[in-house]
Amino acid sequence: MSENLKDIYTEPSDADVDTLNNLGPLTKMAGIWTGETGLDVHPVAEGQEADVYIERMELQPIDPQTNGPQLFYGLRYHTHVTKPDEVETFHDQVGYWLWEPATGTIIHTLTIPRGMVAMAMGTAAADAKSFELVAELGSQTNGICSNPFLDKAFKTVKFRIEVTINDDGTWSYNEDTVMDVHGKDEPFHHTDTHTLKKIGEPTPNPLALALKR
Repeated sequence: MSENLKDIYTEPSDADVDTLNNLGPLTKMAGIWTGETGLDVHPVAEGQEADVYIERMELQPIDPQTNGPQLFYGLRYHTHVTKPDEVETFHDQVGYWLWEPATGTIIHTLTIPRGMVAMAMGTAAADAKSFELVAELGSQTNGICSNPFLDKAFKTVKFRIEVTINDDGTWSYNEDTVMDVHGKDEPFHHTDTHTLKKIGEPTPNPLALALKR
């Protein structure tokens, strides 16, 4: 992140209203995506269990965001996951993917309806086809926060996500959520991997849409 604190109030004058043209390594992720071959490995009383899952993820551009001189371009996302032949939600998650061109910083925020939030961060070149972000328990900038039950029973101590933009137009992610599980001596690596194919184009952000009317 930018460490220039001489002027923390003045917003940049060169922000582009068209977010889709300024997403750096996130560019190819914009749109609506689906996949049917996700693999989730999670803890159970007997040890671990693996489940195949179906996923639909939507990533839509938001207007440029500023914190004084700091400028972000980003995507608002929602992912919904089920198991094959089941209606019940297996996983639901919302948040933002953010790109700061000035520093090459990528931020991934996630919120899940089991009472947990995290913010993972990393850096990459604007034309990068792969990047890795990390969140760690106790960090004041890329941290993790869980409700009291999860904090005691399944304490998440680290989260890592690696994204790869594939040449065939798909993109893949590999997640590793490291947890201290109550009653277990060793940390558990809860992993999720999937490759998503595009089924819909993104809708331009509100500022960009207004200019096109």
